[in-house]
Amino acid sequence: MRISDYLTEQQIAFERLPHPPAYSAQKRAKYLHLPGRQVAKSVLLAGPSGYLLAVLPATHHVDTQTLAKHLGGPVRLANDREIAEVFHDCEWGVVSPFGRRYGLATLLDDSIPSDAPLVLETHTQFESIRLLCRDFERLEQPRRLPFARRSRSRVR
Repeated sequence: MRISDYLTEQQIAFERLPHPPAYSAQKRAKYLHLPGRQVAKSVLLAGPSGYLLAVLPATHHVDTQTLAKHLGGPVRLANDREIAEVFHDCEWGVVSPFGRRYGLATLLDDSIPSDAPLVLETHTQFESIRLLCRDFERLEQPRRLPFARRSRSRVR
């Protein structure tokens, strides 16, 4: 099921945002003329209890050491093969922000306010969606943790 169909079925208001193929959250922000803090990226992680999904601002990166302390064991970024296996119905390299659809626990960084609009990747490299963070939280029921650190290279 496509993300837009899923959101419609769940009665979530969202906006489709087509753009040129973007292989990173920073590129999505650039193509959509948005500040990087309004664009979220999804990262597949391998943790002590299996795979999990982290959602954080495009301007940040996952602090795996901080997450390891919260989760009680080592955490690492998943590799391309693992991403392709988990997100088998998405384009190569796409990490869907809707982990529950794949049986994954979702983590949401504390820095993203519940009332903020979120721009998220869909199942392709050329379309994003915008919805309110609180609606994303209602669907995903993520665990909020402080795990993101500002990246050195910044998006507008």
